[in-house]
Amino acid sequence: MNFDPLDPEATTFWLRLGTAILCGGIVGLERQLRGKAAGIRTSILICVGTQIFVGLGSSFSGDRVDPTRVLAQVVTGIGFLGGGVILAREGAVVGVTSAAVIWVLAALGSLIGLGHLAAAIVLTLVTVGLLIGVELLESVFRRLRQGATERELERIDLEE
Repeated sequence: MNFDPLDPEATTFWLRLGTAILCGGIVGLERQLRGKAAGIRTSILICVGTQIFVGLGSSFSGDRVDPTRVLAQVVTGIGFLGGGVILAREGAVVGVTSAAVIWVLAALGSLIGLGHLAAAIVLTLVTVGLLIGVELLESVFRRLRQGATERELERIDLEE
């Protein structure tokens, strides 16, 4: 008996779709609140689209079928989408984190498409935790640098 991950009459279809929407939505919400390029809609669509492709690839059977080829194409193809959010502005490269998030969203969709729903949810939470945690850490470092600069400027004023 073959399992069809794309059968809307199966509970598994809705569990995978719901998990893809949930995971993409959680990551997308974090991006949206920060005003980044890939927000809620984009994140959900990346996760759902990848889940569909991987689910479709894994639904084929036969001697000449290799579902890992779909995964390989997702990994390379998503780079094109991620590359579209990387820009150079005034000598600085921006959008690299958004591109990396797009890559992670495709990985989450791949996990979901292969039926690893719990792992996808946990890794979604880890991803958002990293995005928020590193942002907080970076802001602490910025404040420490600003504080050091201000102390240096105050010392210069006292010497004059």
